[in-house]
Amino acid sequence: MSPPTGSTGTPTPALGPDGRLQAYRIRLVSIRFRGKHGVSASERELFQDFVADVDVDLPISLLAKEDRYAEVFDYDRVATLVVEEGTTTSCQLLEILAQRMIAKIFAETPALAAKVCVQKNRPPTTPSVEAVSVTVEAIRDPLAGSRPKGP
Repeated sequence: MSPPTGSTGTPTPALGPDGRLQAYRIRLVSIRFRGKHGVSASERELFQDFVADVDVDLPISLLAKEDRYAEVFDYDRVATLVVEEGTTTSCQLLEILAQRMIAKIFAETPALAAKVCVQKNRPPTTPSVEAVSVTVEAIRDPLAGSRPKGP
C-alpha cells in the first residue's frame, strides 16, 4: 500500500504504525498592538505598546488533510481578533483584557481551549520594570451551546 499523497502529489505526513493524533494547537507569538490600557487615567489616554502570545486548541477534525491552504485553520483571524480587542477597548487591568480576548476567540472560532498572555512594556512602577505580563487560560464549556463553524 502506498502512502497517501496531497494535491501536489507529495506524500502527506504519516504517523507511526501505532500513532494517533491527539491534539491540534496553534501558537501565535508576539502579536503586537498599541492600546490604551492601565489603571491611571494617563495610561488610558495615550497609546502604549502591548504584545500578546496566544495558544488555541482546535478540534482534530480541523487539521488539514491535504497540503493545501484552503484546508488550514485561519490563524490570521485569531491574530486579528486579538488586535481588535486590544485596540478598540480600554481596560484598567491586563487580566480583564486577556479574558476579553479569550471570550472573543471563543465567540468567533471553534477553539476548544485558549491561552492568552498579554504583556505591557515599561509599566509605570516605582522600580524600573521592563515589562509585565498576565496569562489567562480557559477551556470552552461544552454545555455552552454550539460553536462557530471553522476554519
